[in-house]
Amino acid sequence: MLMAHPSVLRELMEQYEELRALHGRSGSAEARQRMDDLAYTLCVCTGTREVGSALDAARMRLSTIGGGPPTAAPARATESTGAVLPAS
Repeated sequence: MLMAHPSVLRELMEQYEELRALHGRSGSAEARQRMDDLAYTLCVCTGTREVGSALDAARMRLSTIGGGPPTAAPARATESTGAVLPAS
């Protein structure tokens, strides 16, 4: 499985959390599209199929290697942007 560098995972998570907050305030289509792109990339990097699981897996990986979680508030595992990887 592809293993993203911790700094890449941290950056993806931070960007996702920032856009999630922005989308909650403005609801712009651009923010939503970028969130979907980041969710897909997080899923690929963590070997998961749902953004909540991807965020959990990224946090776990960062905590086990001493990278720590991002500074943004964590997303709930039950949240979904609707971005799900297709079945293989």
